[in-house]
Amino acid sequence: MRSQGPPTAVAGYADRVSVTPGEECGLYVSTTASSFRVSAFRIGWYGGAQARLVWSSERIPGRAQPEPRFLTDTRTVRADWQRTLTFTTAGWPEGAYLLRLEADSGHQRYVPLIVRSTQGMGRTVLMHAPATWQAYNRWGGYSLYAGSSGSYAARSLAVSFDRPYDAEGAEKFLVYERAAVVLAERLGIPLAYTTGTDVHRDPEVLRGATAVLCLGHDEYWTPEQRQHVTEARDAGTNVAFLGANTCFRRVRLEQSEKQPDRTVVCYKSSFRADPCFTTHPTLVTTDFRQSPAAAPESSLTGVLYEGFPTDAPYVVHAADHWLYEGTGVRPGDGFDHLVGVEYDRVTPGAPVPEPLEITAHSPLVCNGRRSHSDSAYYTVPSGAGVFATGTMRWVEALMAGTADGGHDHGMDTRTRAFVTRTTENLLRAFAEGPAAHHRPAPRPNVGELYK
Repeated sequence: MRSQGPPTAVAGYADRVSVTPGEECGLYVSTTASSFRVSAFRIGWYGGAQARLVWSSERIPGRAQPEPRFLTDTRTVRADWQRTLTFTTAGWPEGAYLLRLEADSGHQRYVPLIVRSTQGMGRTVLMHAPATWQAYNRWGGYSLYAGSSGSYAARSLAVSFDRPYDAEGAEKFLVYERAAVVLAERLGIPLAYTTGTDVHRDPEVLRGATAVLCLGHDEYWTPEQRQHVTEARDAGTNVAFLGANTCFRRVRLEQSEKQPDRTVVCYKSSFRADPCFTTHPTLVTTDFRQSPAAAPESSLTGVLYEGFPTDAPYVVHAADHWLYEGTGVRPGDGFDHLVGVEYDRVTPGAPVPEPLEITAHSPLVCNGRRSHSDSAYYTVPSGAGVFATGTMRWVEALMAGTADGGHDHGMDTRTRAFVTRTTENLLRAFAEGPAAHHRPAPRPNVGELYK
């Protein structure tokens, strides 16, 4: 992307998070320029290039759309603009796309769109995280973290997909997901694409899948999404968590005036004000581990989110684990800055499936407290293997030391090589089917490391 320009230069949003191939999609654009063009790029691996142009529009007359609406009850910002154009995705392969809006002023913004798979049988499913993208979206001055004043107390209690994303328009995808898509496509394993909001609604894409990949920052889940991923695991689908803080917040998806599942509801610490608090306690939108329907995420991920912020080396413990084959690591080897900015650990006493093996055990300090970040691997009776990296920077590390790094936090090319090879080992193994059927079993060691 060349120049974003001021926020009013050009911005837009799609009327759906994902489409199936051939489905139409509406685009809502506001610009101060006289005209603009839309270009659709599919992210992947094209002989070294990491994106391919699949469609471009003609020049479209520009217009500045009205100021957004503000819903006072939940402090929700909605653009509610007039539709600018409708396009068809006929001929578009399944995958992760960026729609680039280019104003005739030269300013640009992205709009992310997933062209989703309806079947994942025999494939590795990449599960993108638009609910988390939206939770952090500050467009219009409000996110699930802060209001226009910057205070937590003034934050939104519900956020809408009916508005653009802030900054370049696709920050969370670019930082926490894109590099994993590129790597998976480069490996040539059979892939399917979906989103957490689609899995919430329909688990069919997980049926018979060899694996499901949760990417670098996938914090906000509905109970239905979690149930469907757990059921897939218990039917033999491997699961990889390539980040940290995964499945931490319980959310609810609600309808906007026009379409279902366009609003992400999460009351967090104000959960007693959630309308479901007295009527449907299992749907109350707070942390999964909190009452009134406590269900710690570790029963799925094997690890618990513990803290923010931290910056620490990733320290290998089980250097002979099949995940690290070909990396040349030895016990105690470290990779600077790979643990951060949020981290997970195996927490004694928390519910975890067994057998479970800690493969990396990384000392750190967070807010003055000494602790550890853990990578962990476990299997279940179906044969499925589950791996969690325990650090949010895993996918970012795939870009460390490159021109695409941008957010690499000082990680170097050695770290990129280690994370790349480990991720390749993981994806290739998980693509073969239930990992317990063709890879060594976990060697339980939690008691050894947490005495």
